[in-house]
Amino acid sequence: MPEAAALDAIELPVLGMTCASCVGRVERAIGAVPGVRRASVNLAAERAHVEGGDPAAVAAAIRAVGYEPLEHAVELRVRGMTCATCVGRVERALKAEPGVLDAQVNLATERATVRILDGTVTSERLAAVITHAGYDASMVEAAGGADGDREQAARLAEIRALRRPVVLAGLATLPLFTVEMARHAVPGVHHWLAASLGEQPWRLISLALASFVLFGPGLRFYKKGVPNLLRLAPDMNSLVVLGATAAWAYSLVATLFPQALPAGTNNVYYEAAAVIVTLILLGRWFEARAKGRTSEAIKRLLHLQAKTARVQRGGEDVELPIEAVRPGDLVIVRPGERVPVDGEVLDGGSFVDESMISGEAMPVEKGPGAVVIGGTVNKTGAFRFRATKVGADTLLAQIVRMVEQAQGAKLPIQALVDKVTAWFVPVVMALAALTFGVWLAFGPAPALGLALVNTVAVLIIACPCAMGLATPTSIMVGTGRAAELGVLFRRGEALQALRDVKVVVFDKTGTLTLGRPALTALQVVGGYGEDEVLAAAASVEQRSEHPIGEAIVAEARRRGLTLRPAEGFQATPGFGVTARVDGRELVIGTARHLEAAGIDVSPLSGRADALADAGESPLFVAIDGRLAGVLAVADPIKPTSAEAVAALHRLGLKVAIVTGDHQRTAAAVARTLGVDDVLANVLPDGKARAVEGLRGRYGAVAFVGDGVNDAPALATADVGVAMGQGTDIAIESADVVLMGGDLTGVVTALGLSRATLRNIRQNLIWAFGYNVVLIPLAAGVLYPAFGWLLSPMLAAGAMALSSVSVLTNALRLRAYTPRRLAAEDTA
Repeated sequence: MPEAAALDAIELPVLGMTCASCVGRVERAIGAVPGVRRASVNLAAERAHVEGGDPAAVAAAIRAVGYEPLEHAVELRVRGMTCATCVGRVERALKAEPGVLDAQVNLATERATVRILDGTVTSERLAAVITHAGYDASMVEAAGGADGDREQAARLAEIRALRRPVVLAGLATLPLFTVEMARHAVPGVHHWLAASLGEQPWRLISLALASFVLFGPGLRFYKKGVPNLLRLAPDMNSLVVLGATAAWAYSLVATLFPQALPAGTNNVYYEAAAVIVTLILLGRWFEARAKGRTSEAIKRLLHLQAKTARVQRGGEDVELPIEAVRPGDLVIVRPGERVPVDGEVLDGGSFVDESMISGEAMPVEKGPGAVVIGGTVNKTGAFRFRATKVGADTLLAQIVRMVEQAQGAKLPIQALVDKVTAWFVPVVMALAALTFGVWLAFGPAPALGLALVNTVAVLIIACPCAMGLATPTSIMVGTGRAAELGVLFRRGEALQALRDVKVVVFDKTGTLTLGRPALTALQVVGGYGEDEVLAAAASVEQRSEHPIGEAIVAEARRRGLTLRPAEGFQATPGFGVTARVDGRELVIGTARHLEAAGIDVSPLSGRADALADAGESPLFVAIDGRLAGVLAVADPIKPTSAEAVAALHRLGLKVAIVTGDHQRTAAAVARTLGVDDVLANVLPDGKARAVEGLRGRYGAVAFVGDGVNDAPALATADVGVAMGQGTDIAIESADVVLMGGDLTGVVTALGLSRATLRNIRQNLIWAFGYNVVLIPLAAGVLYPAFGWLLSPMLAAGAMALSSVSVLTNALRLRAYTPRRLAAEDTA
């Protein structure tokens, strides 16, 4: 591709300018960029008109003086890539285009994510750049809906398109392979064939069959490989073309012009050429089928989307395509139907299966005011709701986008692979040339034939595909499986970062605990009944806005108790309240508050101290000057918190709590859960510093919070894990989002991280080891010692098997289950 030149003129949006001095600063910064002929900045339009210069350098100059040029990401589907060399070629072509800041291409997903400056380069231009590089490109639309259907249809079409060439090549190769193997392995077949058909007629038949295989079903290799050779940018197709054509061309000369070859070298290798193409086609077919399975998590998510919705329009119920639903529409859902979009229930009621969001198998009751989520399944009743989020704004669409972004990520471990694969094909071609020269110069007779066979074997056995697929396929399957388990990786890089975590830090309120106070204890004295004391206390506390008072009222209503009006309500902050209910004087509060009123609390003081030591907040209740009971309110620990902490300890990790609560409450929670470290009385803006301190003490930190007031800590941690709570996953500070409130999701995320990285290591060891071991073997290094040579046909089979093996190994992650975590993921 010709070297890219700077754009002649661009209109660049610039944010952050407020006055004329800002304009001057931006103009001077742009004018100092080499190559810029003219720069004009419009404050009202917030745009910079720039003539000449490199757009990326212009953007950097604008940022350097404190302003922000707009940029966005474009996603393109790239067809025709077969190996890591193709990935590198497409990335280099895109990055050379003016206005492109970065480009990442994923072989497994066949997608290119291109970050561009607004106003510089169009999506159509990027597609043209990819086409010029020798591949097919098309725009990727928003996740979900028709695009997902088209993507699946395209994948199926690709598999079907490969199946026919595989069958045709197999039918033509089978007689060639069978006869040649029989001639070498079955005594008498060689002489029988020579006597009945003749050697030359059989060679001509073989020429016809092999030519059909190479230039019929195998023409796809030539269409890609030859242009790349001419561009001096060979790829795997080029290796196949060189190897198969060398065997075919040599055989052609031996058949038509045998006198042109040295004595004793008049051999043909038609079956090798045909088998090479057939086996590689077969491998491509298996690979396409396996690739389709790596993205099944996305397909399953897309299939959760309803296709139609029953909407009230003009006083009638109309069934519309899901794309036609608009915010504010009134939607009716009947028993057994999927909820089409996100919304709020207006009337009716039912139980809805939300397991796809929360992982909770029990259906959730829905009534007026409840939130419903598109893709969930209505069970028994019917209800009407108002659509609040549709299309790309629904929770399901957010999930799909998040999974797609994570699946397209490049982990740091990929950097080494990229460096190696950039040089891989040229090095293989050089080794093939060296193999030919050494065998021709030093090999035994027939040296020319042996040189050809071993050179073809070297060209064919090399497999950059396996190296290119090793990382992205594991990421695709791992992040897809995580989404099915309610764990969303917003950044694929978090997969690798989680593996290195040494300490998991939890926010307490709303993360380890439910985040809402509840009545946890009630003990009465003096002949009073529990319901009597609770009803009296709740009657007073219904006048209070304190969370503790709200918890007491909530429990009384849960028990169905009748609350009476309270008169003369007085609150003493930090101590308690007094009021009259049905003519009785009630005093509720701390021991000091009751003692100040002359009430003896000693009968229940021991119980109150025990409750306080357990991290609960005790309150005494007195009626008409006599102690009636003590009750306690606390933020209950989530049922799964203890299980999660124990599992993290089994994984060899430290667990800490950072909370704004006072030390006594935090210590009580820590004792209950077996936490290693507690930092209490930490204000929200101090949590980031607390995370840094824990990193210095233990190592890499994963912080788990509710994503509301924990944003600084989530951003500061090596990995930020946010509790999505099943309704809003757009938490920008987090790297990982847990869809439900179940903390075992943290353990699942860690386990999947370790399993995925282990899977990637296995793939890389196989891919690199395969090439390191088999390329020298194909070159014949063992021939002097053992007389071993590798047939080009076996080389082709091994090469096809290599990519399929990597894909098959990655697909094992689909079977990952959290139950295996403690036993298997301690590595």
